[in-house]
Formats: sequence, C-alpha cells, structure tokens
Amino acid sequence: MTTDGSNRWDARLYDDRHAFVWRSAASLVELLAPQRGERILDVGCGTGHLTAQLAAAGAEAVGIDASATMIEEARRNHPGAQFFVADARDYRADEPFDAVFSNAALHWVRPPEAAVRTIHSALRPGGRFVAEFGGCGNVARVVAALRRLQGEFFPTAAIPDWYFPSVAEYASLLEAAGLETREAWLFDRPTPLEGNDGLRSWARMFATDAVAAVDTNRAEEFFSRLEAELRSELFRDGGWFADYRRLRITAVRIK
Repeated sequence: MTTDGSNRWDARLYDDRHAFVWRSAASLVELLAPQRGERILDVGCGTGHLTAQLAAAGAEAVGIDASATMIEEARRNHPGAQFFVADARDYRADEPFDAVFSNAALHWVRPPEAAVRTIHSALRPGGRFVAEFGGCGNVARVVAALRRLQGEFFPTAAIPDWYFPSVAEYASLLEAAGLETREAWLFDRPTPLEGNDGLRSWARMFATDAVAAVDTNRAEEFFSRLEAELRSELFRDGGWFADYRRLRITAVRIK
C-alpha cells in the first residue's frame, strides 16, 4: 500500500504473496472496535481488505490510497466500501470521521507531520486514531544488507526512505498536532515470508526502485548475494522471515 503518490505497486503481487500485511492486523481491527453507523477512514488502505472488514461491522468505511492500481483492485473486490485515490499528506474529508485507522502504511509517508495533520483534520473532536506501522529498528537487518550491496548493484537508486519512529518521537508528533496518545507499543514481530523465494519477493514488492535498478544480467547474482548476507539471521525452519518491529498507537483528538 502507499500514501506517497507512487503508482508503481503491483496489486496482484501484493495480494498473492504479501497478504500477511493485512491478515496480521486482526488484533488491530479488534482494538479499533468499529461500531455500526460510525464513519471510519482507512489511511493507506491498499487493496481494501481491512476497509471491507470495517464495512462488514456496520461502519461507513472509506479507504484512501495514493496508488490507483491498489484502489482499482479494492473497488473490484469490495463493493461494500468506498475507495478513493488520495494522498495522506493532503487529503481533506468533506465531513469528519469518528475514527481514523491505518495499518502498515504510515511509514511510507514523508514528511510524517503532513499525515498527522490529515489524521487530525479528518477526526471529529474526541474521535479516535488507531494505527500500526513500522517502528524504530524495523527491517534493520534487511536495510543494512541492501546498503552493503548498493554501491555494487544499484548505485544510482535509493533504498526506500521509510519513517520508523520511536514511541516518544511519534507521541510528540501527535501531541503537537492536537492528538493525545492513549496507548503505544513498540514490539518485535518476526514475520514469515511466503515461499523459498520469500526474501526476493519482499524486496521486489517493497524495495522496488532498488531492485529495478539492478542490471537484469546481474539480477540472480544480486538476489543470491542478498540471501547470503541475511541467511544466518533471517532464514530458519526452512523459510525466510522479515525482521519487523511494529509501532502500535491509539490516540484521541483533544483539540
């Protein structure tokens, strides 16, 4: 999913090989506790599976994502919810929401202050914000390995500039915007990647520019080197794991 204006996402690959992104959010939806008749905004909704769950609970669910391909897939698969192509940095709601929800999206947004302003403006006074995204130290081993290979394989391309804040950093950002943090957790969540090529598939999906910049004649060499760099740390029990650390937040608009 994306909130930064990028349309490079492969929606089918996302659903086929990276469904763990939304399937792992069951407890986050439970934490949100959507109520019948509530208006809920899902920021960075991707292909819309979680937005559809909110709608199924009786909420008036609206999903936004900057990727047109993601929104097209969401509309095709989930006609019971509303979906719009919109950027989290400048989206403005026609009327306020009772809650804003976001899963695995806000670490893509720069500057993060812009997304927080959007969240604040979308909420009614007293409305709640429930989100989970990459926290401080997320995919640190994968990023370190990509940096070690960057000069040789993709010197002119960038590793994604993800935003992975600490609890204190993000709580301060929310407070400055008029949102009071009620609960916050930063926790490790090693996440299994599907298939023997799970690490390669993850890199193709989430480090798109870096992988695309690798010479096609050296692609196999690059992926083999990446796997060799990380095998001792992230391969176990016959499969690859992403070294995820997640930040989970609940907050309320107080002004």
